[in-house]
Amino acid sequence: MREPGPGMSATRILLRPVGSPLTIGMSGLAIASLVQSGLDLHWIGAGQSHPVGLILISVPFILQLIACLFSYLARDGATGATVGVLSGSWLALGLVHLASAPGSRSGALGLMLLAAGGTIMLSAVAVGGTKPLPGVVFALAALRFTVAGIYELGGGSSWQDAAGLIGLAVVPLACYCVLAFELEGQQHHAVLPTFRRGNARATPHDLAEQLVGVVNEPGVRQTT
Repeated sequence: MREPGPGMSATRILLRPVGSPLTIGMSGLAIASLVQSGLDLHWIGAGQSHPVGLILISVPFILQLIACLFSYLARDGATGATVGVLSGSWLALGLVHLASAPGSRSGALGLMLLAAGGTIMLSAVAVGGTKPLPGVVFALAALRFTVAGIYELGGGSSWQDAAGLIGLAVVPLACYCVLAFELEGQQHHAVLPTFRRGNARATPHDLAEQLVGVVNEPGVRQTT
């Protein structure tokens, strides 16, 4: 609570502890990347595109939507934007799988994937400024979407293979993030390297330090 000055009213701010949403977001990314890569690399038949669509809608879309909401509650807008775009992209990809004939391409999907890849890459740069490890994972996901978009727009089959391989590279890195941030949440300090920089600390700040400037943040300050 900020003490009021002369002619000012008090500002009361309620703070709620929030666990790291990166773990559930990275879990969704690992699942989606593996399933979609299995389809791209023909580990499963093209006729399985409809079940793949159902999986993308029912698992990674939901997990990353939750991660998006809690990222914003934790005042981490860059991560929230990244997993939010990922969540919506998996939903769109899943719906196209359900609505299209197995093995077919979609120019509209290709444009969406290119746009999603570009916006995710921009957010990955912002996230990587303080959290390089998630930033790298998000950048690979952005690259995967971009390559897949080129394939959907008429690129050769090598683009589909490349998208599948990049997706496979995302899986172990996303799983490492899940383990590292879960251990950190349990132990309250970094157990595995997460390569944090700047203000993104594993250990809690002093309460007074956390509240510096909070009255001027979005959702608290008056906006016009």
